[in-house]
Amino acid sequence: MTEKALRLGTRRSKLAMAQSGQVAEAVSQVTGRPVELVEITTYGDVSREYLAQIGGTGVFVAALREALARGEVDFAVHSLKDLPTAQPDELVVAAIPVREDPRDVMVTRDALKLTDLPRGARIGTGSPRRMAQLNAYARSRGMDIETVPIRGNVDTRIGYVLKGELDAVVLAAAGMNRIGRSDEVTDFLSVDTVLPAPGQGALAIECTADDAELIAALAELDDPFTRAAVTAERSLLAALEAGCSAPVGALADLLADGQIVKEMRLRGVVGSTDGSTLVQLSTTGPVPETHEAAMALGRELATEMLAQGAAGLMGERAQ
Repeated sequence: MTEKALRLGTRRSKLAMAQSGQVAEAVSQVTGRPVELVEITTYGDVSREYLAQIGGTGVFVAALREALARGEVDFAVHSLKDLPTAQPDELVVAAIPVREDPRDVMVTRDALKLTDLPRGARIGTGSPRRMAQLNAYARSRGMDIETVPIRGNVDTRIGYVLKGELDAVVLAAAGMNRIGRSDEVTDFLSVDTVLPAPGQGALAIECTADDAELIAALAELDDPFTRAAVTAERSLLAALEAGCSAPVGALADLLADGQIVKEMRLRGVVGSTDGSTLVQLSTTGPVPETHEAAMALGRELATEMLAQGAAGLMGERAQ
């Protein structure tokens, strides 16, 4: 008799289905059980408002978590950057697999790079974080750009460029890679230009806290370095009391000496959306060996950023 299929809750977007499909294969390999995708529509998928207006935090996650709590699915896959920083007691992130490319990318008309865009170029993004950093970059180089709020899936966003309505749109490299469209990227934005969202490029595999057998199986997909990095990034976000739609960028990366990983560097940025003010700091320390050490790294950097005026740049403070 074949074992009962595990039910994986996923959003319905092309990107969510692609990344959930990849996780389903991996889970099937470690458990020896078939995995079926259960498509769930979230508020963030049906609302036509900009993410900054609907609050950002948790809009793509709540329906998946409710399905988990009701036992309609056995586990769920989220883009980690969509997860609120507070974790409900009844659920556990059992695995954070190896992270994809965390960078932001641009799809531009005529395959232009950011530095080649004409004066007055219109760049589409729904993210205050991207707006703040792109506008700051343009200011520092005497460029004249206009950031235009947009939302929608990858096709919709790239469509604005193809139809000539915008000169460029900004997307996440990880998403483009996962749906097999990285060949359409015209410019990879250096993290020195635009720091990604905390957790960008990483996935969270979540299940109920009382399913010890499933937690143990899923844990085989966990990457401890990715988990330490995104824990530090999300701790910074939480300590700034910011939601997913706040203009906060963060990236923790490992600094290696040859093959030996020596330290972790955490960089954070918060800025006004017009780019006139940015608070950008970094800290370096030993690679965190525990969840608490990774959390402390994020909190320490957030404290320094707040001391330099970050709080006044957050816009709506998350409740």
